[in-house]
Amino acid sequence: MALSVPDALVLLGRWLEETGYRFTAITPASHARVNARGGANAAGNLRDVFGWSRPFATGLLPGNALAWLRDSGLLDESGHLLRSRVRFASLGSALYAHSAYPTLEADAVFFGPDTYRFASLIAAELQSRPLGTGARILDIGCGAGPGGMVAALASPAAQPGLLLADINPRALAFARANAALAGLATAGFQQSNLFESLAGRFELIVANPPYLVDAGERTYRHGGGPLGSGLSLRIVQGSLARLAPGGRLVLYTGAPIVEGRDPFLDGVTPLLERAGCPFSYREIDPDVFGEELDSPAYADTERIAAVALVVTQPGGPAP
Repeated sequence: MALSVPDALVLLGRWLEETGYRFTAITPASHARVNARGGANAAGNLRDVFGWSRPFATGLLPGNALAWLRDSGLLDESGHLLRSRVRFASLGSALYAHSAYPTLEADAVFFGPDTYRFASLIAAELQSRPLGTGARILDIGCGAGPGGMVAALASPAAQPGLLLADINPRALAFARANAALAGLATAGFQQSNLFESLAGRFELIVANPPYLVDAGERTYRHGGGPLGSGLSLRIVQGSLARLAPGGRLVLYTGAPIVEGRDPFLDGVTPLLERAGCPFSYREIDPDVFGEELDSPAYADTERIAAVALVVTQPGGPAP
């Protein structure tokens, strides 16, 4: 009997929670190094199966868990060992389902160190300036949904106003499951190319868009435009018309630094100044995805920084 992906992920997630499962998702490069070690060729426990994405023998999982994976198409049964097509990572007290390693598929749903930094940025911003009752929250390009979910969990009065949007249907399937696991029963979901299919204004927009130049143009990784910043620039521009008075955009992205200059900051500054929007901008990490500098696309780039941009729409109460 077929089982929907969200339903299977909820069943798996609740079972893993009962076992006390925890796993921190690391960069693909680090993941590859760990899995290349001796003895890592086959899974011996649940973290190996659902964290490290290692192949496993049939008897390692109970029959119900194996059936949930198989009935939802989340099980790779090629060869003499099985492999889960889904991973689970922990963030705070919650578990988030996302795509198995390696994330080679065009519609893969990614979760990693950027996710943890993004969640920390949102939590700090809302601790500094909480949302009021009835606030609407939009996570644009939500992926597995952690950004919007962290914002909603930190803002109980605004939880009914959470909307998770992504162009990738698979991302929305994972986000549905993750919201259910977190108890966010009123969350809404919308397939949309950025803001195209969305209506209304929001008190908070959060975004962690892809920001790299990816040869395969995978949805979760390729930012387009100059040095991968195209999507981030479009989100900033589109948000200006969708923020309620006093509303905020919290954007976590990557900025290529070329000869000491930040082209992304150079692009957004005049845009925000013309709109009269106060903003803050800072580097969170000065050097991420250093291996990308070997790519011809980054021949003139000296580093890629993880940055935080917080934009406030005029017209609301003073921050």
